[in-house]
Amino acid sequence: MQTIHERYAQVNENIRSAATLAGRNTQDIQLVVVTKTHPIARIVEAYQAGARNFGENYVETAIPKISELDLPGVKWHMIGHIQSRKTSEVAKWFQFVHSIDRYKIARRINSALEGQGRQLPILLECNVSGEETKYGWSAWLESGWESLADEIQPILTLPNLRVQGLMTMAPYSDFPEDARPYFRKLNRLRMFLIDKFPNNDWQHLSMGMSGDYMVAIEEGATILRVGTAIMGDRES
Repeated sequence: MQTIHERYAQVNENIRSAATLAGRNTQDIQLVVVTKTHPIARIVEAYQAGARNFGENYVETAIPKISELDLPGVKWHMIGHIQSRKTSEVAKWFQFVHSIDRYKIARRINSALEGQGRQLPILLECNVSGEETKYGWSAWLESGWESLADEIQPILTLPNLRVQGLMTMAPYSDFPEDARPYFRKLNRLRMFLIDKFPNNDWQHLSMGMSGDYMVAIEEGATILRVGTAIMGDRES
């Protein structure tokens, strides 16, 4: 049975291989290790293996881990759905947010950041598949992208937030190739928004998980969210 260290090394080797085949620089691809449901001891193992970016889905279970761990160089990413009542905690505890899916949440986090003296980098979560179970801005119909641009424009003006790109989740499938159209669509949406808002930073595409991250690299992912392939099966 492989250790976390061995799995982390293998995932990084896979990233290098996929990036090379795609003609990309590995340095442009950031690996976020998803640690939800995993205890502190296993997070420390991942840190010792070289991980510095960790992703959590739930604020209430992330805070005890973040507050107890004092590891140099670690950045915590909020990658799960954000409830209105949790926005102040998100602003306090996380250094990067992937899952802004409506203006109300962005506005509340921006307000919570008042007085902290820092800007929080964020991504806009987009539903490019049309699945009703997925959160995110409605982005599956390209004919609706003009309206989508109008909806997200106010977020770009919030002074304490820095929109840096987009995030999505592809529909679950046992076949990585099935995710390709959704990753490709998110990249097209990014290009559309670059044209609409050229003064904003759209550098990041957060897409690709344990089962499909190599396809995501081929389609332009700059941030990968990988859990099981590194941490092993989730603990209940």
